[in-house]
Amino acid sequence: MKEYLIYMLKGVAVGVANIIPGVSGGTIALITGIFERLIDSLKSLGWGAMKLLLSGKWKAFVEKTDLYFLITLLLGVVLAIVLLARVFDFLFQHYPVYIWSFFFGLILASIYYVGRTIGKWILPVVISFIVGTAIALVLTFLTPATQNNNFFYLIVCGVVAVCSMILPGLSGSFVLILMGNYQLIAIEAINNRDLAILFPVALGAVFGLIAFSHLLSWVFKRYKDPTIAILTGFILGSLGVIWPWKDPINQLFGEKEKVVGYIYNLPSMNMEFFWALVLMIVGILVIALMENSAKNVEKGKISL
Repeated sequence: MKEYLIYMLKGVAVGVANIIPGVSGGTIALITGIFERLIDSLKSLGWGAMKLLLSGKWKAFVEKTDLYFLITLLLGVVLAIVLLARVFDFLFQHYPVYIWSFFFGLILASIYYVGRTIGKWILPVVISFIVGTAIALVLTFLTPATQNNNFFYLIVCGVVAVCSMILPGLSGSFVLILMGNYQLIAIEAINNRDLAILFPVALGAVFGLIAFSHLLSWVFKRYKDPTIAILTGFILGSLGVIWPWKDPINQLFGEKEKVVGYIYNLPSMNMEFFWALVLMIVGILVIALMENSAKNVEKGKISL
């Protein structure tokens, strides 16, 4: 029971990340040590699992899909979105520098702790880290494309969006903005229930989720160090989005306003900077405490 309560709390953390503009839930999944298990669980949701369910083999279905873990995690995500969305909306409106500073500390510390799990920093691992960082940086500063409602392009949008939601350091909605189709898919099609748009996107999302989770699980097991290195690079490259002292560049999508870029500033040496620095340190300490708690839990399991 205690184990699943911890998973629910980690789900809450993933949900909080999804509320924060430009932050990926995959980042928190990686930090909290559930990323590989989540990918393996998603990978199992294929035809084999469906056959078990349809044949009434519930216990085998639960074991194959790690269903209780998935449900507990999803419950935490939903709780965070339902209960904390208004809180974070208030904080971002009234105390943006402080809330960004806290998360900057979280992400900064996570780069060290995630990178520390790499066994050997050999040349391919270092190259993977550099490539991951470069990709995230390029995505951060890209200019959004123009809108495109081509059927196959919409499928690609679904694939890319769902994959970016899984990958640490990448935001699904931000990627849709870069691809030029955020307004078309997330606002117009959903509000108008336009199945001609939503169907190919959903098709791409389902296919992308299953195929990408298989690919990522396979790569993770065979090339663990380079995979963690490239994911750590994604997190490092996404720090620009979380930099506290920035002015957002907003664009109106129908009635909804979204951030499409930032103008970055240097902080002024005042009390705001002092408290922002304190919150950064608090964020770093939170990750350090989480890592220490995780180690104690593992020691407890081993001793049992």
